[in-house]
Amino acid sequence: MWARLTQPVDATGLAIFRALFGGVMAAAALRFWLKGWVDTLLVEPSFHFTWAGLDFVRPWPQPWMDLHFGVMALAAVGIALGWRTRWCAGLFGLLFTWVELIDKATYLNHYYLVSLWAALLAVVPAGSAWSLDARRRGSLRGEPVAQGWVWLMRAQLGVVYGFAGLAKLNGDWLLRAEPLQIWLQRFADLPGIGGLLTLPATAWVMAWAGAAYDLTAPLGLAWRRTRPLYVAAALAFHLAIWLLFPVGMFSFIMLASITLFITARPVEAPAPPSGPPRGLQRAALAFGAAWLALQLALPVRGLLYPGDLNWTEQGFRFAWRVMLIEKAGWVEYRVVTGDPPQTTRVSPRAELTPLQVKAMSTQPDMILDYAHHLAAKYQSKNNTNDVKIYADAYANLNGRPSQRLIDPDVDLAAQPRGLGHAPWILPLLRDP
Repeated sequence: MWARLTQPVDATGLAIFRALFGGVMAAAALRFWLKGWVDTLLVEPSFHFTWAGLDFVRPWPQPWMDLHFGVMALAAVGIALGWRTRWCAGLFGLLFTWVELIDKATYLNHYYLVSLWAALLAVVPAGSAWSLDARRRGSLRGEPVAQGWVWLMRAQLGVVYGFAGLAKLNGDWLLRAEPLQIWLQRFADLPGIGGLLTLPATAWVMAWAGAAYDLTAPLGLAWRRTRPLYVAAALAFHLAIWLLFPVGMFSFIMLASITLFITARPVEAPAPPSGPPRGLQRAALAFGAAWLALQLALPVRGLLYPGDLNWTEQGFRFAWRVMLIEKAGWVEYRVVTGDPPQTTRVSPRAELTPLQVKAMSTQPDMILDYAHHLAAKYQSKNNTNDVKIYADAYANLNGRPSQRLIDPDVDLAAQPRGLGHAPWILPLLRDP
């Protein structure tokens, strides 16, 4: 097995992925800045939904936040060109992940994937060929890479597709074709194909085809005979998603990623690339094993929580649960202070941005975060610790009637933030 992992292979596919990934990320950073999102989503909000234990991650004041994005874009260009590849990937990953951690309201699955790819590119020798690094060493074609690095990158993409497919094996997706039925109805007035997209059969075909593609894509792309078919399917699938749904750079990131399955031909070499010491080889093997173990463990943690995962969203993030829910909600807080108690109703819309309101109104942990913020605010305002926060929160899931999401009789200010089960999330009422 060790001999196969260290088998030298052509690095062209890895180099193409590196170049495309860097180019897409440079464009994404520039797009974020040009659209003004640096200010509207990061700098201007007075409150951010920070991650538990990472409350110190905050946006820089301007113009430093613009500089942050400028350096991030330049690091992405460095990745694309293969200039000091590992250093540029590490710097880009750090800067990108910092932005991602500023506010949970901006979380997207493909943002998480970007952080993972950047971390891997900081370790994998992706600049060994067709790069400025290779040219500096004397040959643009560069050196081969150990096959194990290519397998690790492919395995990461396989984890994304595999868990995305497994997550679709639920009643809403397979038996109701939801939320696709809801989403496709929005295209009824689209010239030419609106009528086709709104046919009930279209949502069913897309749902089952999407699940089948996700579940089989890792093997289909890996096997040489089926690879052309799956590459064509990936092009059709991701371009259709990009055209129909507002998913930002997701499609381009995924299309760049499938280039990792370009055949990595074995090459003649007397020893593994660069002949690393045995201790370094063992460290590389340990890194790959630990990385994959973590990537397999994070998506299944949702099984540890009771209730419908799409409703409670405990264990939902970092689990590749892609395009599974259409959820809308409404939240108002009751702040109880003093003796005798006085109740003040507070709408989060008075302080939060529209994006923050939309995200928090359906995500229980964010509803809890804002309750803690209100508790601290009213404790300071009234110079008392006797503050209780209750939430009247309603949400609907995939076309079901709206129902209470949070127990209205639970003082959220007294509930801890963290990874434990949240009994104050009410269960989803099933269809009669």
